[in-house]
Amino acid sequence: MVDEALVTRELAARGIVPDASQRAAIAALVGLAGVGGAGGKSGESGESGESGKHARPGTALAPQGVYCHGLPGRGKSLVVDTVFELAQCRKRRLHFHEFLREMNRRLVSEPRGDDRLGSVARQWLDGIDLLCFDEFHVHDIADAFLMGRFLDTAISLGTRIVLTSNDAPDGLLPDPEFHERFLPAIEQIKRFFTVIHFDGERDYRFGGEQAHAPRFFAPLDPSNSDALRQIFVRHEGSDTLQPVTLSAAGRPLAARAAGAALLWADFESLCVASRSHLDYLDLAERWHGLILDNLRTDWLAQSHTLQRLVWLVDIFYDRKRALFIASDAPIEAALSGLEGAHDLSRTLSRLAEMKSRAYRSTLSGVGKDVDAIPAHRPDET
Repeated sequence: MVDEALVTRELAARGIVPDASQRAAIAALVGLAGVGGAGGKSGESGESGESGKHARPGTALAPQGVYCHGLPGRGKSLVVDTVFELAQCRKRRLHFHEFLREMNRRLVSEPRGDDRLGSVARQWLDGIDLLCFDEFHVHDIADAFLMGRFLDTAISLGTRIVLTSNDAPDGLLPDPEFHERFLPAIEQIKRFFTVIHFDGERDYRFGGEQAHAPRFFAPLDPSNSDALRQIFVRHEGSDTLQPVTLSAAGRPLAARAAGAALLWADFESLCVASRSHLDYLDLAERWHGLILDNLRTDWLAQSHTLQRLVWLVDIFYDRKRALFIASDAPIEAALSGLEGAHDLSRTLSRLAEMKSRAYRSTLSGVGKDVDAIPAHRPDET
């Protein structure tokens, strides 16, 4: 049985003493996780905490959800994941990009009908009592249309849902040309979900102890090129240290080298070239780590290039993959103050954690642990 004391102890073991908003989220999430199967009674709803008794024809009281939003690094995912891991039910947690890929794949093969989206949503939700979307966002009208119908279907089925987001519900799909069309979905969230604002001042990802061996390298000089080569060889040996053309989401990708656990590719091939989050999902599923080499920071002024880097970092962070970046200038300094991409503040927060000792990627233990081996320490932010 999940209770608040157990969750608090789990967080304490990670050095976290919950603040007021985190405690409110723990209470709401524990209440949600403790609800019975689909169609069970709902508890509280909305920011006001008023009782949410919204009946639907032929069902019991409508299910409840929890929507956690706030600035990056305020502990949203940490609190949600802690409760999610303890919950004893049929459950699934995934990144929003992964969900969109799965839904679109199913839609391609779904027979034409009056409600293809609803039909695919019901199939996708079959067997899930508790669903968690990390980094929920809606930036374009196609995703908005899909997500609106999906949420309506999930609520009608009694699926319990947890969403984490940088955006408050009213901030979803901010484009004024389309925002009004997503208002019904926003009202669904505000009506059926406990909405909690993580408003703590501290970003938990900053200020951590640096990893023993560096993960971000600047400038692009022979010394740092050799450091990248050492990282690759330590994990893969020298046999695969040669250029190769492979496939990412069905399209060719030229790489400097590719081993069983670690991929080494240039930034130009991965983020300047026309690619999508589907490419990065594919790579993160096949490799435990990526060496992202030869990043010229002036390329980041292009909004499409910057957005691709944001997607890549999001996906590799969510999968706890290792990321090594070599750039002509310190990457975090180059990103600070830039505009042109959604959720850039989250990228900076995640990069801060990814270079720290606290970040343990799935690459650790594959071959030799890079953090255990001293290496040349470059200039960093």
